[in-house]
Amino acid sequence: MENATRFSQYNPIINFTFFIGAICCSMLFMHPAYLVASIFMSLAFNLSTKGLKSLKMIGFLLLVFAFVTVINPILNTAGNTVLFTYFNDRSFTLEALTYGFVFASIFVSVILWFSSYNAIMTSDKFVYIFGPVLPAISMIISMVMRFVPNYSTKAKQISTARQCIGLAGENGDKKDRLKNAESILSSLTSWAFEGGISTADSMRSRGYGTGKRTNYSIYRFDYHDLSLLITMILLLGIVAFCSISGATKVEYLPEISINWFDNIYTLVGFIAYVLFLSLPTILNIKEEITWRILRSRI
Repeated sequence: MENATRFSQYNPIINFTFFIGAICCSMLFMHPAYLVASIFMSLAFNLSTKGLKSLKMIGFLLLVFAFVTVINPILNTAGNTVLFTYFNDRSFTLEALTYGFVFASIFVSVILWFSSYNAIMTSDKFVYIFGPVLPAISMIISMVMRFVPNYSTKAKQISTARQCIGLAGENGDKKDRLKNAESILSSLTSWAFEGGISTADSMRSRGYGTGKRTNYSIYRFDYHDLSLLITMILLLGIVAFCSISGATKVEYLPEISINWFDNIYTLVGFIAYVLFLSLPTILNIKEEITWRILRSRI
């Protein structure tokens, strides 16, 4: 279910454009400053969107971040700056450790952005964007996006029902637990097939595919959306220009070589990148502050 944040109330084109830009930049840029900005901004946006419910996932991602950062120099001994040696003179190098930090940062930030994407970009928004261009594909994708959480909810319901009649098998041996899992999967499969047949019959009775398809949407593109879209495109353009000019150029092996903020392109590109990533969080926080002020006046 979509969270009612300020950013989610903008046109789906705005939401989709932001996430495409944020995710692509997070995967492409390997500059440490840009990576740190992506992690913190994705973390802030995730918290402003999903609230304290995201803390469990964030805690798990922090463990993954630490593991990936440390495991890379253990498996990869490349690099000239040896911090210490271990196990038959294997080198633990600064370059490999930094490389591990880079990959961990990319992984964690992308996961956080996708988590926020799932909370904001509902199936109806996806159909609104791609329905007129790719009607069949957009419908299939939207149905898959809807059925996956439905399957999870239904599986929990089946498991709870079996617990109530003493057939859960949780306290039994492996054979009992396996039998319980097979029963849940069988019930879930039957429910899925029945749901698919009902959906197909409903679509056929409503005349799907018999004529030209029309589209209905509750979304409108107003001047607020236009101003935010222009701002995002402008900031992304600055980031892209600075990156092409060498702002994000880095080398980690065999020695670390990074363009820091003494390079004007790195500084300007970093500021534009932070502003772009922080736009939805700023909108959410501003809306929350405005709401609290209005409530305090009642």
